[in-house]
Amino acid sequence: MNNPGASYTTGSIGGTMLKTGAAMIPATLAISGYNIANTFFVAKLGTIPLAAMGFTFPMVMLIGCIYRGLGIGAMTPLAHALGRRNLVKAAKLTSAGLLLIISLSAVIGIIGYFSIDWTFRHFGAGGEVMPMVHDYMAIWYLGSVTGAVAMTCNDFMIATGSTRTASSMMLGGMLLNATLDPICIFGLLGFPAMGIKGAAAATIFSQAVVSIVLFLLLHYRHHLLNWKIFKWRLLKNSWMVVLRVAFPSIIGILMMPIGNGIITRIVAEFGDDAVAACAAAGRMEILAFIVPMALGVSLMPMVAQNFGARQYGRIDECRRFSMRFAGLFGLFMAIVYLVGSQYLPPLFSSDPRVISIMTQYLLIISWGFGMMEIHRYCGFFYTGCNRPAVAAWLNTLRIVVLLIPLSLLALHFRSMTGLFVARLTADVLAGAFGLWLVSRMTRKLLHEKSGGRLKPCLEPELKTVSLDVE
Repeated sequence: MNNPGASYTTGSIGGTMLKTGAAMIPATLAISGYNIANTFFVAKLGTIPLAAMGFTFPMVMLIGCIYRGLGIGAMTPLAHALGRRNLVKAAKLTSAGLLLIISLSAVIGIIGYFSIDWTFRHFGAGGEVMPMVHDYMAIWYLGSVTGAVAMTCNDFMIATGSTRTASSMMLGGMLLNATLDPICIFGLLGFPAMGIKGAAAATIFSQAVVSIVLFLLLHYRHHLLNWKIFKWRLLKNSWMVVLRVAFPSIIGILMMPIGNGIITRIVAEFGDDAVAACAAAGRMEILAFIVPMALGVSLMPMVAQNFGARQYGRIDECRRFSMRFAGLFGLFMAIVYLVGSQYLPPLFSSDPRVISIMTQYLLIISWGFGMMEIHRYCGFFYTGCNRPAVAAWLNTLRIVVLLIPLSLLALHFRSMTGLFVARLTADVLAGAFGLWLVSRMTRKLLHEKSGGRLKPCLEPELKTVSLDVE
């Protein structure tokens, strides 16, 4: 069996992270490409189809968060096994994890399909919009297993260190979707015009192509799929290893859209112009995180491989490099937005109040970008070190304990400035606390290793996983 590579356990930490980060930048840009392409072409069908697309986004995002958490749950134990160079265990964990995700996504798709009308009536869809919502989501639900498989297989590729391949697959899938959209929606090249259903069909087909290619790569290049019949006990226990990471990961990931929804509701109390300004500024804010997000893609499997290999010194070195990078890049982007705060908002609106709010948003919130990314990285470290519940707790701390209460306090005083200060405070405090916790954890790992043992809470799943899948 060829070695799929414990590629994160050797070589320069900084060089490896920068190389993989550069490789993942196109993939990071492509993540939003599916929705952008679908929205762009559906908008040409008219206002009602576009409104129908708007109703589908929250549910698509919600299920996407679930699939993302499941993928992390499967990828993390795989990276542990690769770090220990136990390729038999890695193949069995990969196969069991993929089978679990296919099964769960199929169940979610079937339940979603039969609850479309009930769900979207509660979202407020009705009249002419509802049939179009049904048309789109019926195809999306029944084919959503392709999205789950594509996402998970990409995670597996990243766990092996094949970030360039994973990035190419994500970018290729987005480009294929953008190419198929006009063909399927408007009926070009002899294909029947499907309208809004064509957008869903294009997405499902492009994800299916990516899934098949990644599946073949995992099987033939990396030898990470083992389809020998599992005994039920071994399969069940392997699934428990995956779900132990997946459940808290899903909870932590869901905190972000839930928090964004609540904050949007609070901002709405300041008027429609405030909502418009914050939405536009939020789109500009995303640009500050493209590079750190690309760098962070490999952070979790890098930590997990070295945790599995018990190379805790490399984990500490990884912590120091990544946190410095996030902090310095965030500071750089804050300066960029400081300089551009007078010039960028007028590009999005001519309304003086909208421009004023956007300017204030950029001048205040941008100084927390570095700490916000540090906070995100801290979650990656805890998940990679086999403590996903702490990662979920850190997300809950930022959103539930800090951001929402502070934002409600700003609303109480009817202060838009206070709302932005609340966000800045939450980002800085959560990032600082997470940084302290991760520093403490890595010191403990190094101390316990030098003492010849690890405490139970930090012990890799060596014994459990060995019984589970071998």
